[in-house]
Amino acid sequence: IIRQYDHEVQGGSVVKPLTGIGNDGPSDASVTRPVLHSDRGVIISCGINPRYGLIDPYWMAASAVDEALRNQIAVGGSLDRVALLDNFSWGNPDVPERLGALVRAAKACHDASTAYGCPFISGKDSLNNEYRVGDKTISIPPTLLISAMGIMSDVRKAKTMDAKGVGSLIYVVGKTFDELGGSHYYLVHGEIGCNVPRVSFVDARCIMESLSGASRKGLLRSIHDCSEGGIGVACAEMAFAGGLGIEIDLSHVPLGDPIERDDKILFSESNTRFIVEVGERNRLQFEAEMRNVPFGLLGTVDDSGDFVVKGMTGKVVVSADIAGLKEAWQKPLRW
Repeated sequence: IIRQYDHEVQGGSVVKPLTGIGNDGPSDASVTRPVLHSDRGVIISCGINPRYGLIDPYWMAASAVDEALRNQIAVGGSLDRVALLDNFSWGNPDVPERLGALVRAAKACHDASTAYGCPFISGKDSLNNEYRVGDKTISIPPTLLISAMGIMSDVRKAKTMDAKGVGSLIYVVGKTFDELGGSHYYLVHGEIGCNVPRVSFVDARCIMESLSGASRKGLLRSIHDCSEGGIGVACAEMAFAGGLGIEIDLSHVPLGDPIERDDKILFSESNTRFIVEVGERNRLQFEAEMRNVPFGLLGTVDDSGDFVVKGMTGKVVVSADIAGLKEAWQKPLRW
């Protein structure tokens, strides 16, 4: 949609849907300045993953709220003034299991909203999305799209996700768990899994507020949330959006579970995690700002043009040219 339709309104966009040196990397959210002579802006972000709902609609809904709010933080926003919208797309609620799933999702919306201090101000639902083939009824997966709207006091402090400079440090903030249920990694392998990503609301709010504070102080060069594809995809996107190489070491990832497999650490979709680029001169101050949350120094930005991942034993498990990664990301959308 963003490639086909004009997303500009009077030239007021600050962070566009696509960003980076070629303006073709995936932004976490959009930032718009509605009043052109003001530095105040509006952040619009979203969160969705219907595959989680095939395992547990409660954590699907909680994850969608967390993702929408992560994306607010990732462009320089905060939780101070954020409102939420829900968009339910569901099957027939007269069917007990469909109704039960809907109730669990609504309960998660309540729990997440109160925990983060972000109210739901409106929403919509689309029910009875089912059709029949002979004697069989087929329903869409229980799906919830969460949209978040936040006020940004100074759009000049907005952040983007593309890697900015050679020699910068790459951090991960937030713990990684063995949570690949409903993940994109399992999807490409034809599996669904069972360990759906959960949300620790108290820890999540602390992480977001810590990063928001560091962002306001100008300590971050770039920031990107971990969502589909986890740490691996987030780092790759930062690299090809910035036209720079990134090398990371998985042995430095803070773990919430004992995980021995490199692929699980790389592609877990645990919630409330961010990849952050920090200049060397801000290293000590950034780490001081993160003193109350889990974080790890993963690696550095370089000019190699490659994305390199070292596994838990120090062996290189991924070495890929960023041009090839970018082409793999863009090709399915080139129609």
